[in-house]
Amino acid sequence: MGKVVLVTGVARRLGGRFVRRIQREPDVERVIGVDAVPPEHHLGGADFVRADIRHPTIGKLLAEYGVHTVVHMDINGTPLGARGNRASVKETNVIGTMQLLGACQKAPSVQRLVVKSSTNVYGSAPRDPAVFSETTPPKSLPSGGFAKDTVEVEGYVRGFARRRPDVAVCVLRFANILGPCADSPLAEYFALPVLPTVIGYDPRLQFVHEKDAIEVLRIAASEPRRSTLNSGTFNIAGDGVLLLSQAARRLGRPTLPLLLPTLRWARTALRSLGITDFSPEQVRLLTHGRVVATTQMRETLGFEPEHTTAGALADYAHSRGPGLLPPETLARTIDRLAALLPAGAQP
Repeated sequence: MGKVVLVTGVARRLGGRFVRRIQREPDVERVIGVDAVPPEHHLGGADFVRADIRHPTIGKLLAEYGVHTVVHMDINGTPLGARGNRASVKETNVIGTMQLLGACQKAPSVQRLVVKSSTNVYGSAPRDPAVFSETTPPKSLPSGGFAKDTVEVEGYVRGFARRRPDVAVCVLRFANILGPCADSPLAEYFALPVLPTVIGYDPRLQFVHEKDAIEVLRIAASEPRRSTLNSGTFNIAGDGVLLLSQAARRLGRPTLPLLLPTLRWARTALRSLGITDFSPEQVRLLTHGRVVATTQMRETLGFEPEHTTAGALADYAHSRGPGLLPPETLARTIDRLAALLPAGAQP
C-alpha cells in the first residue's frame, strides 16, 4: 500500500502543478487536493475536496483518508484572483495553519509535514546582514503583512514539531518564485510597463524558478535519499544575485525612480486601481533587498536548482514578451550611436 498525500492550496497554479507532479511518485497511492474554492486547472488523478482549512473539518479529512504526508501550500501574500482581501488571506495563512496543525497533531497517521514558507521571515532592513542563513535572526521583526504571517506560521510549526516529535517536519523558505505561470506579487510588479523604484537604492534580489519549487517540494515530501536529510528549515533560491536595475534591463522595463513617500503613494494608487498589490513589505524589499545562503539546501537537503536566479528571470521575461525597451533593441541603438560618434568618445 502506498501513502496518501494531502496538499492544501491547490486552487493556485503552483499547488495544482505540484499535485500533478507528486502523483507520479511510485510510493504515492493517493493524492487529496484541498482548497476553499474549486481549481480552474486539472489536478490529474487527484481527488479534490472543497474545504476551508480555517474550519475544524480538515481534521475529519485526515482521519477519513488516513493521510501520511501533508504538504501545506496555502500560505500566500495575495488573494486568489479577485476573491477575498488582505484580511481573509491573513486568516487563511495564520488561523488556517493553526487549524491544520491542530488536526495533524491529533492524526496518528500523519508522519510527514512540509510547509511552503518564504524568505520574507527575514524582513528587509537597512542594517541587514549581506546574506541570511537559516539561523540568522532578523534585525527587526516584520510589523505586518505577509512577512508577519510567515513569522507567525513558522512559530506554530515549531510548536507542532515539539508536540509531535515523531513527525518529520520540513519548512522551505522560498525566495521570490518566478516563471511563466508565476502569480506572486513580485511577478505582478515586473509585469508593469514601467517599474517604480526608490531613488538612491538598487537592491539585490534572488529568484527561484517555479519548476525548481515543484521539485524541491517533491523532495521534501518524499523519504530522504541516502546521505540527505529533509527535515528542518531550508532557504530555497537559485544561484546568483541580480540588482533591481539589472532585472529591469533584462525585462526591457524602464524604471521610474521616486522618493520613498512618493513610491508609497504610488503603491496605494496601483492597489486601488486593481493593477497590482504593491504591499509595504514589497516596498521594503525594493529598497533594501534580501539575499539568503543556500548551503544547507545543497549539502543537507541534497537539492541543486536547475535554474539560476538570472535563468528564472529570463524564463519569466520570455513568457511575458518584450518590454518597452527590449534589451536587443537597446543594444543595437547604443551600437548605432557609438558608430556615429568621433573615435574615443562615449555614447
